[in-house]
Amino acid sequence: MTNAAHPAPQWTPVARVRSHELVIAAIEDQILGGALKVGDPLPSERELAAHLQVSRAGVREAIRVLEAQGVVTANVGAGPEAGTFIAAMPSAALTRFLRLHVALSNFAMPDIVDARVILERNSAALTAVNAGDAERAAIRAPLLDMDSAGIDVERFNDADTAFHVAIAEASGNRLVSDMTVAIRASLRQPILDAMRRVDDWPALARVLQSQHHGIFDAIEAGDGERAADLTEQHIRGSFDALAGLRSS
Repeated sequence: MTNAAHPAPQWTPVARVRSHELVIAAIEDQILGGALKVGDPLPSERELAAHLQVSRAGVREAIRVLEAQGVVTANVGAGPEAGTFIAAMPSAALTRFLRLHVALSNFAMPDIVDARVILERNSAALTAVNAGDAERAAIRAPLLDMDSAGIDVERFNDADTAFHVAIAEASGNRLVSDMTVAIRASLRQPILDAMRRVDDWPALARVLQSQHHGIFDAIEAGDGERAADLTEQHIRGSFDALAGLRSS
């Protein structure tokens, strides 16, 4: 019998964790704790399985996942080059995961706009100070593409993306650049869909292009504060003009 003063315990199921997830978590802990750094080898499959008390199949699956993410490199064979090593995560891998996360997370569009403003104000200001001839040429190329007569919406959108990405990449801040690229890439289709629903697209394209030229002129002049202000006005103005984005 159950004593009324002492109700029976309530049991809830615990989360089931697969063995390879335990291995990934253990490796992540070592990286975050500083015990594993770029270039360091991981223990052998057999040793890792013994240390973590999991199956060797679980270790193999974890290594496959981490290799796909760019966290480790696995080399077969014999000698000093063989084995699994902590890799310098390439920017492409980070950008891919950020892009997919933003695309799948259903963030409110105003939150994404605010994030873009924070990142791209910083990029524009830094680019105005740091950009050399090569960087300015990379920014100018998509700007001139958008100037093309009769350019269609999709090509304009891709050149628009390339313009913002080029500014981010010229800033000299790699992390800000990768985050900007990821967010802008995740917005490609929603922005394109919204552009196609605009009643007078040529008129809006002229406005957007005028804003792009203003940003570029400020960068060329080395005026970081003006470049940042114009970038924010452009991002927020585009969001207001593209009514389809507000319903995304």
